[in-house]
Amino acid sequence: MAALEIQEQRLTLRRFTHDDAWMLGSILVELARERRAPVTIDIRRGAHQLFHCALAGTSADNDAWIDRKRRVVERYGESSLLVGSRFRAKGTTFEESSRLDPDRYAAHGGSFPIRIADAGVIGTVTVSGLSQAEDHGLVVEALERLVAT
Repeated sequence: MAALEIQEQRLTLRRFTHDDAWMLGSILVELARERRAPVTIDIRRGAHQLFHCALAGTSADNDAWIDRKRRVVERYGESSLLVGSRFRAKGTTFEESSRLDPDRYAAHGGSFPIRIADAGVIGTVTVSGLSQAEDHGLVVEALERLVAT
């Protein structure tokens, strides 16, 4: 969990514009295509969807997973993988102990907070289609590339 917490601190952005959302989404599409990864990608600033792409091999189920994982980030202010890991570290699961509707919330990896220095969490970037660790890793890799630009 410490590594996930450090990851979130390290990937705090200075700003996040519409152009940054496009760039982040484009990086994610490029990475997914290179890996032939069937994913759906969603980037939001608050309730405003700034980027959405569904690659071949995905379905409406991926959109439902995105919504469920995104709601976890919006509620907890941390990545969906970190939230799920915190529950597992306590010897339970998110589904058993969060008291939230599992049809609306899923603490599975793939959704990450867009955090701005001095502003906090202002949005989310979410990927669905791979294992939860791979979804999370894809998002982290794309954010690392965005931060490096």
